[in-house]
Amino acid sequence: MRISFNWLKELVNISITPEELGKILTIAGFEVEDTEDRRSWADGVVVGKVIKCDRHPNADKLSLCQVDIGEETPSQIVCGAPNVRQDIFVPVATLGTYLPNVDIKIKPAKLRGVESKGMICSLAELGLAKESEGIKILEGDLQVGQDIRPILGLDDVILDITATANRADALSMVGVAREVAALTGGELTLPAINGDINPNQQGGLTAIKIDEPSACTAYIGTMIENVKIAPSPQWLQWRLEAGGVRPINNVVDVTNYILLEWGQPLHAFDREKLYHIANSQELTIGVRFANDKETLTTLDGQKRDLQAQNLVITANNHPVALAGVMGGEDSEVDDNTQNIILEAALFEPVPIRRSGKCQGIRTESSTRYERGVNQVELEKALNRAVSLITELAGGTVSTQIVADNRSSSFQNTIELRCDRIYQVLGKVKQEEKLIDVPKEDIVRILEDLGCKLEVKSESPLIWLVTVPPYRYRDLEREIDLIEEVARLYGYDHFTDTLPTQSEVGYIPTNLQIQRKIRSSLQGLGLTELMQYSLVSANQAQIKIANPLFSEYSALRSNLIDGLINAFEYNQAQGNGYLKGFEIGRIFWLENENKAEGDALGGIIGGDLYTDGIWTRSGKPQPMTWYEAKGILESLFKALKAPITYKAESNDNRLHPGRTAGLWLNKTRIGVFGQLHPQLCQERDLPNSVYVFELQLEPLITFLDQKYLQTPIFKAYSTYPSVERDLAFFASTDLTVADIVNAMRKAGGKTLVDVKLFDEYKGANVEEGKRSLAFSLVYRSPDGTLKDSDVDPIHNKIRDALTKQFAVTLRS
Repeated sequence: MRISFNWLKELVNISITPEELGKILTIAGFEVEDTEDRRSWADGVVVGKVIKCDRHPNADKLSLCQVDIGEETPSQIVCGAPNVRQDIFVPVATLGTYLPNVDIKIKPAKLRGVESKGMICSLAELGLAKESEGIKILEGDLQVGQDIRPILGLDDVILDITATANRADALSMVGVAREVAALTGGELTLPAINGDINPNQQGGLTAIKIDEPSACTAYIGTMIENVKIAPSPQWLQWRLEAGGVRPINNVVDVTNYILLEWGQPLHAFDREKLYHIANSQELTIGVRFANDKETLTTLDGQKRDLQAQNLVITANNHPVALAGVMGGEDSEVDDNTQNIILEAALFEPVPIRRSGKCQGIRTESSTRYERGVNQVELEKALNRAVSLITELAGGTVSTQIVADNRSSSFQNTIELRCDRIYQVLGKVKQEEKLIDVPKEDIVRILEDLGCKLEVKSESPLIWLVTVPPYRYRDLEREIDLIEEVARLYGYDHFTDTLPTQSEVGYIPTNLQIQRKIRSSLQGLGLTELMQYSLVSANQAQIKIANPLFSEYSALRSNLIDGLINAFEYNQAQGNGYLKGFEIGRIFWLENENKAEGDALGGIIGGDLYTDGIWTRSGKPQPMTWYEAKGILESLFKALKAPITYKAESNDNRLHPGRTAGLWLNKTRIGVFGQLHPQLCQERDLPNSVYVFELQLEPLITFLDQKYLQTPIFKAYSTYPSVERDLAFFASTDLTVADIVNAMRKAGGKTLVDVKLFDEYKGANVEEGKRSLAFSLVYRSPDGTLKDSDVDPIHNKIRDALTKQFAVTLRS
């Protein structure tokens, strides 16, 4: 929002400089992005009168002028403008003047052999236009030698401020003036508004039909007849230009002026053009959402295909404007307009935001509607506009029709506790003392903001605060009022409060474990991935109510789907086979209740040893199940997590014979397996791709135990080990993990390692069974083991296997 300092001083009585105002606004939470000091644009430029104008003796296109600038003798100035002539008033840059917009410093010069002392200026040279065909000719009661800046509106300073999204009221001069009055204590003087409009009902505008009252809470149509379209007066053009708006004509300029002054967008339609569009002189103005295949050519000349979320203004059901965004080209006010219909409406933020975004348009009007326009002062802004239009363009109000669905009250009443203010804000420093914000200052600040306070309780002190209607969207809770007290009292007045006792920082255990997991997997050659938690609706159980895109309309219920997509994308991009892992949040339904938690997932595929492919004559060697499982085993060993594997086949994404559940003690925490061949064929993936996913919460809970977190040193045995083999026939339904667990339990501490080194199924082996051979390693920390020490333990393991699993021993 561009703020004219001169305009602001008309609304609030202040005696500070623009620089001081910028500092005050910045401290109060309004970022001053730029300060445009127009006073420097024409410092040294005065009013001059051309008393004589002759042809230059040595140039056909130059004129030799004698200009009176209020000094004893006229100044001789050479001018190249085609419109210079005798007896006109012009802006003259005197010797020593610097014009920053064209980077020229005026010095005595000779042009084609003739001396020139000064320069007659155009608007472009003064920064008021991009291009000028000639010099600026001044009109009015002028005096030679007077400063040109007040005459051209160059005695102003423009502050470009950015208001936070919750401060819709700060997108207007009146809103900023209210804020400045509260910050400085200056007296506020709002623009004078003539009395209510008393239209002479003459027909032509018969009804307002609002089909979407939730999107349009109020609409006022006012017909003004016999207006005369002409350029706006200079004061109005200067104020629009200061606000960054291009002047067009008096009627359109008034609507833009009210937008800047009150923050209320207005729009003027040419009545006769509406008659032509509606094919009738009885108009019904409507507000509805667009229908399929409707089009509208907007004021920027673009023909737009309307969507169902575009809110439109209609004339007898024909679209004539994008509501709250931009008017239509076919009904715009031009130089031939004689009668207008002035729209003043209240549109809700969400429909306007969606409509503008749908068409890729963002205008001054839509910006204000998106943040929320003042619901109470609609009539004030409209009456002010009608008053200015009839003053500048003539005309009379003939008809006015109102459709109003506004709530009866826009005032919030909030309970404010004095003790809560002190608790949140802390102390302020005053005369080297630390005190609480004085109660009288709290009352003053809130009253300066337009709030009304009533004491509800004296002890403890509690106020009932009634918020002004122009802040009802912003001030909704007690904490909002506390923020206003801090903001207007000045954040810089509050003291820092350090903790009474410092504490040593630490990293929570769950983060330490996650860091260890990351480090271990990275050390095993896997790359960490980060993906969206949002997925398409067909991949998840929990849908979101307001998705941005259909591809991101639900919350992911697992990591594996995203990892498969990442693997496929990397392969398609020629990046080879992905080996990666991800730690992320997943979401699921549990007895119809929503649940969420962190998970660890990974995907591994292709050749595990790509660097040594030359040793295999350039032939890739697909990763085996055991190589992929070995990566997981290395992770679990580093974490000291006793994970076991149990065969399962309930995931249709995975190979039914090469899938195992991951179990921590008696709790299933995840799955590991090879991708199903059919899935690999559909996604054009290699056959040897393996994935895993496990829940982090139960794993972290287990690893958080103190005995696992505290390293314990165990001395290595210096004595040699004894190795024995054990072979037997066992049922194919019996897992190796169960066998190994039984061996370790029977072998005790002396059995230090168990390894499977052979498996055989086929000839000479009974159907439904397999031959397994294990290597068992025994070692004692107390001395070298003898056969008499090892045999009893080895036989105990043999007996345990025979009794527990009914195996048939071979050795």
